[in-house]
Amino acid sequence: QVQLVESGGGLVQAGESLRLSCTASGRTFSSSGMGWFRQAPGKERDFVAAISRSGGRTYYADSVKGRFTISRDNTKNTVYLQMNSLKPEDTAVYYCAADKNPFRVPAAAGEYDYWGQGTQVTVSS
Repeated sequence: QVQLVESGGGLVQAGESLRLSCTASGRTFSSSGMGWFRQAPGKERDFVAAISRSGGRTYYADSVKGRFTISRDNTKNTVYLQMNSLKPEDTAVYYCAADKNPFRVPAAAGEYDYWGQGTQVTVSS
């Protein structure tokens, strides 16, 4: 079992930055691919970014490529999402997720096994 706790959300103006953190406890964190997803009101949960268990491979949605950076620190059991040049359309609840399968880095929400409770990010124009 893995417990995930996100933090770092908040209210910012367009163009500003935020860094989200997701700290894991329980199962071995370093053996899990990790992902960030977001869900705006009335919309589906969308893929944002993912990172392999070693951190050597990263993937991004086209909408955030060049603005967001995913990273991880396995010594701290934490994955980060650095979000720069934020836009109002980035407003959503952001969730981190962990995959039990150590050999893949999926972009589909259905492939992840554990989820955090989410943290709200609001970007005003």
